[in-house]
Amino acid sequence: MEDGTMSDDTGIRYLSLAWIRELSREVSESETLRELSDEHTIGVTQVVTDGPEGDITYHLQVGDGMAAFGAGPADPENVKMQQDWATAVAVATGVMNAQEAFITGKILLVGDKPALIRAQPVFGALDSIFATVRERTRYE
Repeated sequence: MEDGTMSDDTGIRYLSLAWIRELSREVSESETLRELSDEHTIGVTQVVTDGPEGDITYHLQVGDGMAAFGAGPADPENVKMQQDWATAVAVATGVMNAQEAFITGKILLVGDKPALIRAQPVFGALDSIFATVRERTRYE
């Protein structure tokens, strides 16, 4: 199906619109992220290049009591990360550690790095959301 879901219920394709919608729903329902958004403000844009459907851009926006995940760039954008499809899949599936990907230059990071470090509690909470969606995701 075009939105990334499969009719035989085998999962949601990684980085498809269905996957982004599922994460968006999970993020908006997260009480933990809502609480953290009172203390932290960050806009992060992720760009994944060379995927099966070309380049994909999505974002996380946290602050002022709200947390949102969706397609397109963050506005305002504090940090932008770019990686190719193979790196994104390797990090998402645990084959590659995200820190290793940054150190080796496989994930390019531009913007306010101190803001990213200050927002680590947000990313810890987001990781648990990714873990629940990961169970329903297929990486092809």
